[in-house]
Amino acid sequence: MALILTVSKISNYLKDLLLSDSLLQDIWVSGEVGNFVRSAAGHSYFTLRDGKTAALRCVMFRTSSRGSEYLLEGSAVIVHGRVAIYEQRGDLQLIADIVQPEGVGELQLKLEQLKLKLESEGLFEESRKRRPPVFPTKIGVVTSPSGAVWHDIQSIIGRRYPLAELKLAPTPVQGEAAVEGIVEAFDALNAMTDVDLIIVARGGGSLEDLWAFNEEAVVRAIFTSNVPVMSAVGHETDVTLADLVADIRAPTPSAAAEMAVPDRRELVSEIADRIRVISLFIARTLSEHQGNVGILE
Repeated sequence: MALILTVSKISNYLKDLLLSDSLLQDIWVSGEVGNFVRSAAGHSYFTLRDGKTAALRCVMFRTSSRGSEYLLEGSAVIVHGRVAIYEQRGDLQLIADIVQPEGVGELQLKLEQLKLKLESEGLFEESRKRRPPVFPTKIGVVTSPSGAVWHDIQSIIGRRYPLAELKLAPTPVQGEAAVEGIVEAFDALNAMTDVDLIIVARGGGSLEDLWAFNEEAVVRAIFTSNVPVMSAVGHETDVTLADLVADIRAPTPSAAAEMAVPDRRELVSEIADRIRVISLFIARTLSEHQGNVGILE
């Protein structure tokens, strides 16, 4: 006798098959957007077409809609997501979480995927970020010892607040050895008990040049740091995952040096102002109570 299954059992069987396929649970699909509709709740529904030969239904929920602005009727896109079955209609569909315009490079796609993963784990949450010390005593610096960045940081902090001691944790900031070097630099600084701020910095460059600061190991090293971390990677327009996870982001390495410490000239001026206020208060108080001295005599 032939095996007779209910629709629900067939649907559940297909769902289990899809879930067990690692390729279909983490996939990029290219195609042309069609039948695009955005619901009142903010969810996006569309079809990806491959010429006139094939089509795939897609849904992108509002809570995971990175790049949904690229969903335009007829636009060529690359979509990341997982394949699932919509049981109520028996439709196969792609549940999308990232959309990028077609032509975006592989590194950019990899960056968006990792960003989404780490964001979902809460690594970029503003609520977990710490304030830097107002008067740091020892500042660790993670950068290349041979670049202009280290020289600039020394010069600016030495001029503004020479009381702060700088501790260089040297590392390559580009190339194959950069990721391991940056992680080891953080380990070394966190092993010290008197470092109260870490600056991780390098100059500007292309996405490829700055890639070490988008690697998961580096992002997690910053996230697990014992002390606040200030990220100053590239120029202001260069935004890396290191910038997003750091407690403070500086637009440039030079700006980081200025943000890390107070300006001694401003401190001297403020102290002088306070001395004047206190002196005036003492003089006024003595004047007001001068008559009482004679009474007591």
